[in-house]
Amino acid sequence: MPVAPRLITSLFTALVLSLPFTMSVHAESLAPAATVVPETQQKYEITGEGALRRELAHGVYQVVYSPLTTSIYVASSEAMKNVHGGAIYQLDPKTLETTGLFHLDEKSFGLDINPAGDTLFVTHSLSSAVSKLDLKTGKVMARLKFTDTSEDGSPYGPRTVLYEPETDTVYVGGVGDPGMIWVIDAETFELQAKIPNAGKWVTGLLSDVGNNRLYAANGDGEVLVIDTSNNQIQHRWKPAGSDAALLLNLAHDASGHRLFVTDDSQLKMTLVLDDQTGRVIKRLPLGDSMDIKYQAADNALYVSHRGQGTVSILDADTYQVTNTYKLPPNPNSLLLVPDQEALYVTVKTPFTPEYTASGPGSVVRISLPVHPAN
Repeated sequence: MPVAPRLITSLFTALVLSLPFTMSVHAESLAPAATVVPETQQKYEITGEGALRRELAHGVYQVVYSPLTTSIYVASSEAMKNVHGGAIYQLDPKTLETTGLFHLDEKSFGLDINPAGDTLFVTHSLSSAVSKLDLKTGKVMARLKFTDTSEDGSPYGPRTVLYEPETDTVYVGGVGDPGMIWVIDAETFELQAKIPNAGKWVTGLLSDVGNNRLYAANGDGEVLVIDTSNNQIQHRWKPAGSDAALLLNLAHDASGHRLFVTDDSQLKMTLVLDDQTGRVIKRLPLGDSMDIKYQAADNALYVSHRGQGTVSILDADTYQVTNTYKLPPNPNSLLLVPDQEALYVTVKTPFTPEYTASGPGSVVRISLPVHPAN
């Protein structure tokens, strides 16, 4: 018997909201319904480890930096009862004060930005769409609605959006079974190609333009290696072998030929792979691992642990943890901004039974070592 459309929609909504960057409800216990906190009453604090933290909005997700406006931008799904649409918050990168606000008619989740810092790309996971936003005017320049569906008839949930400036291409990963990757011309915002059969739930995307490669992580425990010249999957690496794995986010050490990939819910660790062969160089037993960034200048790895409520900093040679920041309840996305000598973290709050946020999420600024100008 076919599944009723309303039931499919409900199941899809629950799935997408529970996917870390979303991906696992187990890491966020259900909580009572939320109340709105006016910005003038929102909490600012210095954490025990010296990071600056402020409350921001219900349902914070990814964050990007614009060199044009010298601002960070945070996506919020505005996950409150009776609130429709989402928002993009513009913040001062040093004080985290709100300096601008963009209201959108669809809920906002994934973000990326062009190097000039004037164009923002936003995924709308619950409406199966992606938008192109002009940061100078605050207007949506274009929106692409995806009509593809999973095998069970449910719509795809666009998760990660990745802009590749060298080819002026936007890649969007679709959460569904089997997963999908859409290839979009960034100028015209027209769909150029589809990469189907990308495993269950496409989660992380990473571009290696010098080698014409796109890496994609998925819920089948695979890292896909895609030839961007023809959008064909070349390799399907299974770094966990026969073990269950739900791989999430990726980071790359191009000069050291290392690819880093996290697992938040199955393996609960970070894997270090050879970026040419997929061979496992090292398993890092860090526990649940969500987002990850690599910085060559400090030879450091930064990993968020949503279930543990922490962010770890590791020496990228020895893989030893050099510092830990306690940021409960659920640290999520990371942004590394060398120009600001800072790492930014979005911190989510637990879901309610209605999949709204139980309270305002936070944004954190962690100061990093200062490098003298050449």
